[in-house]
Amino acid sequence: MQEFPADQIHITEGFWQQRQTINAKKAIFHQWVMLEASGCIDNFRIAAGEKDGFREGWFFADSDATKWLDAASRIERIEHDEELCRLMDELIRLLGKVQADDGYLFTYNQLHFPGQRWVNLQIEHELYCHGHLIEAGVSHYEATGREDMLTIAKKAADLLVRDFLAAGPQSTPGHEEVEIALLRLWKITSDNRYKALAEHFLDNRGKTKRFGIHLMRQLASNTERGKTVEKARIDHATRHPGAIHSRVPAANQAKKPRLIQPRYFLNTLSGKFFQQHKTVGEQTVPVGHAVRFGYLQTAQGMRLGADPDSGNLKTMEAVWERMVNRRMDVTGGVGALPLIEGFGRDYELDPECAYNETCAAIASLLWNWQLTQLTGKMKFADLFEWQLYNAVLVGMGWNGDTYLYNNPTRCRGGITRQPWYSVPCCPSNLSRTFADLGKYIYGADGQDFWVNQYISSVSPLSYLNGFHIELQSELPWRGTVYMTVHTPHSQTCNIHLRLPSWAGGIRIAINDQDLPLLPVPTGAETTASGVSPQKAGEQILSREWQDGDLIQMNFDLPIRVLEPDQKVRGVRGRIAVTRGPLVYCLESVDNPEIDIFNCRIDESSLHFDETKAILDGVSTICGSTIDEKEARFIPYACWGNRGPSGMNVWVGR
Repeated sequence: MQEFPADQIHITEGFWQQRQTINAKKAIFHQWVMLEASGCIDNFRIAAGEKDGFREGWFFADSDATKWLDAASRIERIEHDEELCRLMDELIRLLGKVQADDGYLFTYNQLHFPGQRWVNLQIEHELYCHGHLIEAGVSHYEATGREDMLTIAKKAADLLVRDFLAAGPQSTPGHEEVEIALLRLWKITSDNRYKALAEHFLDNRGKTKRFGIHLMRQLASNTERGKTVEKARIDHATRHPGAIHSRVPAANQAKKPRLIQPRYFLNTLSGKFFQQHKTVGEQTVPVGHAVRFGYLQTAQGMRLGADPDSGNLKTMEAVWERMVNRRMDVTGGVGALPLIEGFGRDYELDPECAYNETCAAIASLLWNWQLTQLTGKMKFADLFEWQLYNAVLVGMGWNGDTYLYNNPTRCRGGITRQPWYSVPCCPSNLSRTFADLGKYIYGADGQDFWVNQYISSVSPLSYLNGFHIELQSELPWRGTVYMTVHTPHSQTCNIHLRLPSWAGGIRIAINDQDLPLLPVPTGAETTASGVSPQKAGEQILSREWQDGDLIQMNFDLPIRVLEPDQKVRGVRGRIAVTRGPLVYCLESVDNPEIDIFNCRIDESSLHFDETKAILDGVSTICGSTIDEKEARFIPYACWGNRGPSGMNVWVGR
């Protein structure tokens, strides 16, 4: 399935246009302010010799700035903004000034350990940071056609090729990401060295002998280096008594289960945390750090798209099934365990400890998109939608200036939206995703045209000599979708429509003539969370299309209650309330008269209520408890926007 560039698809109205507007007009500028306030941008000014000060943030803080540049570039690609361009130019100038002549750019070493490179690759994220630098260069070039940032990216990539193309398994990155960057760079430059290095990293993963010993040495080195940096910080504070000791905000909070510390050490020393325990082709179970896992699978999917013989697609699909059926939360969130920030055992989905990092959901989106393109199977596009509306959307506050890092499905307090975090990887990742949303809506291959997502938009004009679709969607609040065909002359095309797994009844009509529906898949395995994207169907409309042909789809949006598998402790006998692609929750601010954690809901009382909207048009579900007290559910993605509160997805019945 061919991917259309995001700038060829215009999102026209409705729910997702509003989110894109908040992203482009508010969120991306707020993120820049926070990068300045936390000292991240000043790190580059210090390294460039333009400012005195002490480097702030984690060793991987450079990636927070370059990922912002990546996000800003993707926004600029779909809508020009002079102020955004000015900020991008300032950062590009600094990156060019700090970058070493041979392409190296990692301020942690450049400022604290001049002359040291590639010291602790499993831990210190040097390759990860260079990956985001490269992606920023690709995105900026695609947005502007300019080559100044692309030149910086290519210099960095050329250095990686020289230093790592012939290196052994111990030199694979500890945090996958650079593989995606190299494959993106290869696509726009046709320089096969970049593709070869991405493949080299993928092929050598999981081949380090005695990985635990190798990691322990790096942990010891990282600890000593950290002590050196802290001593330098204290010395700097002594010499500059008026300076702020640290400008980095607090870390996010997360409730931790028993024995998580020893489990974390076992997970890391075994290599599972890094997906280093087996080769990529031998990994059949989702394990370890969930963001790393998603980026690894995405890179492997990109590789398969370029060379179908480079791996086993069936193995990748089996890993996806294992994740969905046994290791995914009801919101589509993945990575249940804090500290590990990753997968637990099968059916280990504690609602209060659930980590479900926003970046992990985004990584899963990227993977689902690769699988959608590789197979054309609607279950992957269906999970993409579910995760987008729930596990991803929840990460950004409704006004674009607050964020959630981890996303449990039950919160008794302590987790609130914050303007920034000490590890601010999620905000710019969200902005990248929302800016790029258009490219996930459609796909094409010859005479076949796919509608993967029902988001109001106009499809590319470049397909089949001007054949395109104007799509109007009332989702997620109402289930009506209209698609108007535009074509300069009659022509044959097969339009593939996804029949969502969440829909009740479905009606499809062409020019007011109803069509019989194809049967949807049945017999899917019962999943841990009750979410079954495998039940998504497909309708193929094959005909000679005329200009103005109208396709109408009507999805019934009943209120559904999802039941978890009995193996999921902590939510047995409970239900999650959903409607359409949205998971709903109780938030304490709306329910002062009931105990949202222990109440029992009268399912027959539940009804959709557009008259009791929150947050400028977000509709709710109302009902009552079995003791006849009013209960009000809001979309899970919207919780925490009205001050500190408790929240619960899994309610009694």
